[in-house]
Amino acid sequence: MSFGTEILVKVGVVLAFALNGAVICTLMDVKASAWMQRRPGPLHVGLRGFIFPLAEVIKFIQKEDIVPTKVDKTIFKLAPAFILFSVFGLFVVVPISPTLVVVDLNLGVFYLLAISTLSTLGVLIAGWSSANKYSLMGGLRAAGQLIAYELPLILAVVGVVIQAETMSMVGIVEKQIEWGLPFAIAGQGIAFVIFMIAATAEMMRIPFDMPIGESELVMGFMTEYSGIRFLIFYIAEYINMFVMCAIAATIFLGGYHVPLLPVEWVNFYGPVVLLTKTLGLAFILVLVRWSFPRFREDQLQNIAWKILIPLSLLNIFVTSIMKVVF
Repeated sequence: MSFGTEILVKVGVVLAFALNGAVICTLMDVKASAWMQRRPGPLHVGLRGFIFPLAEVIKFIQKEDIVPTKVDKTIFKLAPAFILFSVFGLFVVVPISPTLVVVDLNLGVFYLLAISTLSTLGVLIAGWSSANKYSLMGGLRAAGQLIAYELPLILAVVGVVIQAETMSMVGIVEKQIEWGLPFAIAGQGIAFVIFMIAATAEMMRIPFDMPIGESELVMGFMTEYSGIRFLIFYIAEYINMFVMCAIAATIFLGGYHVPLLPVEWVNFYGPVVLLTKTLGLAFILVLVRWSFPRFREDQLQNIAWKILIPLSLLNIFVTSIMKVVF
């Protein structure tokens, strides 16, 4: 198999992994919310509602794609694709197994953190180009929120990089295999919690959904979108949820490896292990979504600047000292 063909096959497998993960996360969200609120949830689409995500996709594809008169048409149309491609770009360096990774970059963590910031621009231009005051306010809220929580997200990963002595995603997993413990247990528990909180804010999920805030801003930066473009925002949210949980599972929970299973078989059980860990973290995010009310804007900013950033800096300081001493 040529190098180009091998890359295309890996891209196809990884994209299928991401899309199927997004479908599972969608179903998990609606079913878990119904379970927590003591109601049936979707029942009449397929087997007990299990093809509900497919029905949602078909519904939105059928709807008319409306472009308001006063919008900046070019940017308005590009914004959803911008967000979708930035989300898919994250999966390029996430290893599903030691060999099933599109590209094992030496600066994989740096690449992830750089690409994750691109979604901020997509949300901001979606809000600005809509010529709608609610959309603009939602876009500005999103920009402020994503900038604030990007810092603790990055700083939480720095502790892992110091401990693993590499930025390669495969290298980080291999270091956890070498230690016999995931980093969430072996010294980076605080960083793991900070990362998950910051990732939830990056995904703009409750209790960090200020940019959407339907009770205040209709649907925030998505207010003027309809049809397939709204569907792209909808799908991107769940792909982003899945990929951020996959990144957390890789960096903090040992990725595709389980300590009790033989390393020689990791190419066979690796994808299943990573999927299980990822969906476990996604389920926790679903429980959080339906358990807490939305934060006020001042509370949201205080959590980032007064709690998460100082804690992540303290974690880097302690990790650095422990690395030098031991």
